[in-house]
Amino acid sequence: MKRMQQVNKEAVKAFLLDLQDRICRAVAEQDGQASFEQDEWQREQGGGGRSRVLREGRVFEQAGVNFSHVFGTQMPASATAHRPELAGRSFEAMGVSLVIHPRNPYVPTSHANVRFFIAEKDGEAPVWWFGGGFDLTPFYPFEDDCQHWHDTAKALCQPFGESVYDEHKAWCDKYFFLPHRNETRGVGGLFFDDLNEWGFEKSFAYMQAVGNGYLDAYLPIVEKRYPTPYGDRERQFQLYRRGRYVEFNLVYDRGTLFGLQSGGRTESILMSMPPLARWEYSYSPEPGSQEADLYDNYLKPRSW
Repeated sequence: MKRMQQVNKEAVKAFLLDLQDRICRAVAEQDGQASFEQDEWQREQGGGGRSRVLREGRVFEQAGVNFSHVFGTQMPASATAHRPELAGRSFEAMGVSLVIHPRNPYVPTSHANVRFFIAEKDGEAPVWWFGGGFDLTPFYPFEDDCQHWHDTAKALCQPFGESVYDEHKAWCDKYFFLPHRNETRGVGGLFFDDLNEWGFEKSFAYMQAVGNGYLDAYLPIVEKRYPTPYGDRERQFQLYRRGRYVEFNLVYDRGTLFGLQSGGRTESILMSMPPLARWEYSYSPEPGSQEADLYDNYLKPRSW
């Protein structure tokens, strides 16, 4: 008879707290000027978190790395919409979520998130799953940067199965897509949700691999590109493209909806917004320009 694996919530929480610490240390060290400020917060219905934001740095205009652990007696509507069997269960949700907005337009914006949900009811087996991923949003993309990003993702997926990278890469392309613009948010990466079919230990190990892989994927790109000279043209295009980030996060992102519907801390949930962005009516890039290269070659799913 197959042994039932124990769900170890404490081990997940310990990993997430340590991951937040390690990412903040590495990002602050890369910046070399600014440091993270921490806000600890409590949620009235149960739980809380610690939000850390670095602002006006040498390399990063804003970087936010949040840990949250919230719980309650009823699942938010955003969670039960695609899992109606969860209605009437108590829940716990914990995770680390981060968005980094660099100063230099030649350095891509990046996002990562790893999370764990468990819904419980007396007399019934718990329903749990892991989710997360990371994705890259360049403004002036470089082929070798995007290749490195995806090679790192591919390597961390390899121990978990031959098809994992392809499946979670495709899921990322599909999820981070703006239908009203008919374009992807960036060049993708990995995205997964509702992961429990591997059992707790393997699923948790994969979530750890994704969380740990983020710095390996991102910091070499930052190190390579942040000294690149730029002018007002590049800055204005960066701010315009940041507007797409806002559109996705406010219209489509399930994490934003879950956070707001579950009574999370609004400042922490909206930490993903860039500090500055702009919109321009009916903009189209000049044919053959660097800006057009982004639209023509990168804002659509492709193999890496």
